[in-house]
Amino acid sequence: MAIGFSEEHQALRDSVSGWLERHVPAEAVRAAVAAGSAEAGPEDATARPAFWNSLAGQGLLGLHLPEKYGGSGYGLLETAIVVEALAERLTPGPYLPTVLASAAIWAATGKAPAELLPGLAGGGLTGAVALSGGGLTGTRNDDGTLTIDGRAEPVAGGAQADVLVLPVRTEQGEEWVALPRESVTVTPLPALDLTRGVAMVAVPSLVVPAERVLDGLTRARMDDLAAILLGAEAAGVAAWCVSAAAGHARTREQFGRPIGQFQAVKHKIARMLVALEQARATVWDAARSAGQSDEAAFAAAVAGVTAPDAAVRCAADAIQTFGGIGYTYDHEAHLYYRRALTLRALLGPSAGWASAVAGHALGGVSRSMRIDLPSGAEPVRARLREEVAEVARLSGAAQRRAVAAAGFVMPHLPRPWGRAASPLEQVLIAQELRAAKVRTPHMLIGAWVVPSIATYGTPEQQERFLPRTLSGELAWCQLFSEPGAGSDLASLATRAERAPGGWRLTGQKVWTSFAKTAEWAICLARTSPDKPKREGITYFLVDMKSPGVTVSPLTEMTGEALFNAVYLDGVFVPDDQVVGAVDNGWRVARNTLSNERVLLSSGPGRSGAAVPDLLGLVGRLGREPSPAERAEIAAVVGEAHAIEALALRVTLKQLAGGEPGAEASVRKVLSTAHAQRVAECAVTLLGTAAVTAADAKLGDAGYWTRAILATRAMTIYGGTTEVQLNIIAERMLGLPRDPEPGG
Repeated sequence: MAIGFSEEHQALRDSVSGWLERHVPAEAVRAAVAAGSAEAGPEDATARPAFWNSLAGQGLLGLHLPEKYGGSGYGLLETAIVVEALAERLTPGPYLPTVLASAAIWAATGKAPAELLPGLAGGGLTGAVALSGGGLTGTRNDDGTLTIDGRAEPVAGGAQADVLVLPVRTEQGEEWVALPRESVTVTPLPALDLTRGVAMVAVPSLVVPAERVLDGLTRARMDDLAAILLGAEAAGVAAWCVSAAAGHARTREQFGRPIGQFQAVKHKIARMLVALEQARATVWDAARSAGQSDEAAFAAAVAGVTAPDAAVRCAADAIQTFGGIGYTYDHEAHLYYRRALTLRALLGPSAGWASAVAGHALGGVSRSMRIDLPSGAEPVRARLREEVAEVARLSGAAQRRAVAAAGFVMPHLPRPWGRAASPLEQVLIAQELRAAKVRTPHMLIGAWVVPSIATYGTPEQQERFLPRTLSGELAWCQLFSEPGAGSDLASLATRAERAPGGWRLTGQKVWTSFAKTAEWAICLARTSPDKPKREGITYFLVDMKSPGVTVSPLTEMTGEALFNAVYLDGVFVPDDQVVGAVDNGWRVARNTLSNERVLLSSGPGRSGAAVPDLLGLVGRLGREPSPAERAEIAAVVGEAHAIEALALRVTLKQLAGGEPGAEASVRKVLSTAHAQRVAECAVTLLGTAAVTAADAKLGDAGYWTRAILATRAMTIYGGTTEVQLNIIAERMLGLPRDPEPGG
């Protein structure tokens, strides 16, 4: 999924992609490389690309500008979508510098917007911005003019610019000016990026008229704009790197098979996709919130620290995937690496952006992920509000049963267990239950069981088990994993042998949560050992009070015993407790496992290690975090924000009738490791106090030492991180599946 994913945004991206196919072939990029070489003349560095007038004719330069200035009246999000698409082709020329300059001028007051924006929107003028300040100084004159002197460098696209937006240091603070090219001296500089140059702009004692002083434009606003638009370009660079690396890994063969079948390569490219989707999600959220409040500055800072680093990482990993060919000058990989490094350098040190993220978070600023619902939502909301009000009048067990009977617990399920609710109705149900302070029952493992029985169970099984499970009255455990079958669950050895009226199960299960208190279990056992391992498995419902069931607690590293070993010694299970067909249990189990992975990735887990807990600890430390500590706090906060943004993108895509896509899989990988990172950050902040025993009763230190131990399970249960990376690589990127043992 690209930065934009709505139907309108996809149409915009498709239009830009079609234009690129027609007007920016690979030869155009190489021509820009030649023009930027040391042998090229000055006219090559200043010339606009041949496709510039065509690009301007598409109206792409003014998407974010108001119609009265020749724009389209949309916003930065639409422009970011175009920037990303152009970056994937490494489109040369001044598009990004120009739209950044026009966005900056639009943020100012006075006459400059009316006088300059029409030319920039129509392509008659090009622009550039000096993002680093301090080289120009100025003095305010009594008539409102500003006398400036000095130089600004580096200015990306400066050699091609007609209008230069420059920062000036004055006694009153930093101000910004928009100068015509003819009033300054522009000198192209040797550039790392071979497809878009940089320049030095010298200003010799120039009196700038008042209408060219950009009153109202601040450094903070300029930084936000740069983070969004340069972040969008970074996402485009990363996108090419992921696609190109995956394509190479699918076809390049070594040792008799595609290199994409080797897990080291597979996981590398999967992690590239994870970094790309984080970049896209954070840039998307920053663009859609631009200019709104402190929340917008926070979102922009997260994008500023996330997207450029993602581009650099993806480009470096792409070169590694290509191997020797990727290190050659003739291969395009180094051009993307150069662009990524340049973008990160132009935006300033990542540490600066990280400090800004930490400052916002420690100051109480966060970003609420609100859903803008369609106008047709209100009639549905009104109807649901009436139903919820009836439930809210009840209490205790009666209320829980009413919530279940109304289909509010898992509303996406078909009636009568759910409501066959659309994504929109699901969102509204959650909102209305929350507003009425009605809590849905805690089903725990039952939340994984219900969808499988609703899909594959008989009507009798559904009537027997689903109502009490949905109301939270029936407790379940899961008998899947075994000592020799964890991630490779299909290798399970528990056997089920035919007996009169049913089956007898014999074997051992491990890592079973809630086995001591569960009344029922879902269990996988091998019914046909001669069949291929996934074809001879059956899905059973086991009464945990049955003779032959023995539960033995397993003490985990925290000293607690949530998990258990369960021994099955000839346990009888009648035929009416088989879910689905005999030997078809793997299909049912996949339904269960998919729900398990979704639910385990939906929050911080039982450890309680989440960003609000971490920020609360910082507030109680009694000292200011060091720069290194602030950087780690920022990394954790930024990751949490990316996870939230990914979740919202999934929801919005589903509301529009689409499938979750890469975001859902990426969110699973990030979420399961996130609590670990939170706990690690907290323990670092505690210093020597982190020698305290892992016991939440011992205050902050005990709470967090317990959390750092407990969170190690997050990347193991529900499918290890390595398994999740395989899923991303194979299902999202099309890399070849791992070979079967012995293959």
